[in-house]
Amino acid sequence: MQILTYGGLILLGAILAVALVIGLLDVVRGTPVTSVGAPGEDTCCPGIAEPAFREHMELLTHVDLDPGHEIELFINGDETYPRLWGDLRSAKKSITMQLYYCNKGHMADTLLEILVERARAGVDIYFLHDAFGTSLSDEYFETLRAAGVTTRPFRPISFHSLQKAQHRAHIRVIVIDGVVGYTGGFGIDDKWYGTGRSEGQWRDTNVRFTGPAVRQLQATFIVCWAEASGNLLTGEKLLPAASRPASDTGDSVAAGLLHASPTVGSTSAERFFALSAAGARKRFYLSNSYFVPDRAFRRFLRDAAKRGVDVRVLTVSGKSDVKSTWYAGRARYEELLRGGVRIFEYQPSMMHAKTLVVDGTWSSVGSMNADNRSMSFNEESNLMMLDPSIGKQMEKMFIEDLGYSEEILLDTFVKRGWRAKVAESACYLVRRVL
Repeated sequence: MQILTYGGLILLGAILAVALVIGLLDVVRGTPVTSVGAPGEDTCCPGIAEPAFREHMELLTHVDLDPGHEIELFINGDETYPRLWGDLRSAKKSITMQLYYCNKGHMADTLLEILVERARAGVDIYFLHDAFGTSLSDEYFETLRAAGVTTRPFRPISFHSLQKAQHRAHIRVIVIDGVVGYTGGFGIDDKWYGTGRSEGQWRDTNVRFTGPAVRQLQATFIVCWAEASGNLLTGEKLLPAASRPASDTGDSVAAGLLHASPTVGSTSAERFFALSAAGARKRFYLSNSYFVPDRAFRRFLRDAAKRGVDVRVLTVSGKSDVKSTWYAGRARYEELLRGGVRIFEYQPSMMHAKTLVVDGTWSSVGSMNADNRSMSFNEESNLMMLDPSIGKQMEKMFIEDLGYSEEILLDTFVKRGWRAKVAESACYLVRRVL
């Protein structure tokens, strides 16, 4: 019995071919914004110091920059984890965690001990881990669940969820009792211990904060938890009543939590970077571990340098944990250097920080990289801060890191060997999926 006619086979083949093309285009898609500002206006975007910048950023990223925050910046593990362990051990009502990278070791053992003890003490604990980025054993999670911790993998990879495979939860979320929040580039692995100034100790930047943005961070977790579990969490333990916002005085830090989520069009991550670069008038300092900016982002950086902005980028050296991304980024160093952008590569170890500080006032700490994966495909979390005191700390941190870095000079860089150029060109071709 003939199941399909010749014409039916042709039609089926055509349908499969179209589906393959659609899937391929989705995998390599980018973001659409190529310019900022209205035609005919003298400036492309309000400067950081202008009230309109804050208004535009809030409207176009859908994040309120509320006053009333207390912010602590942490450089590396020796500053981050003692404070984090102390906050987790003091939890009375709830702990929510969403992390991309978790691996076995002393740090994971410490976390296990704390969560088991707190769960047995009656604290509600929810732990959401990315299915791709986490390698902790089943026994690890069974021990947590036996103690009363609720755990879920985020977007497990299977045949029925292949359409989500490239959309990872790169987010870092920890919220204690609904009032203390952490985000940044950290994970659960022993390589995050240390000062970040020695081989094998990753250099990272993290932030602890209280204030209205903690509720935004908690909402970020709840949205992802709902996808993973089917349960949309609510209640006083996780979302305690908001306190009255502090007055917007010089002593009050205005901040907001950006949850960047993938979409087929312009993303909030893309708009955040575009507005930040276009609003720079004096200094634009970017620290980013996986620096593979697309054509539009590179133009934003060159345009800022052309306006007289001191544009500097701090990124990884050959000690990167993902060499293909390092090569892909280097493929366009010459273009940026010729455009007046200064580039530095961190030398002691893997540089994993994702920070931004503009004109000493506008800054950000989080999980978002300057690559297409963060712009288009990943769930990301960044604390955005509009405050000169925080900006001063961020600039000081950046300048100190430059002391451990090597500046890439155009005259020297163009003389690199042909093998490096071939590797760069090859990796740049697949930059959108790295």
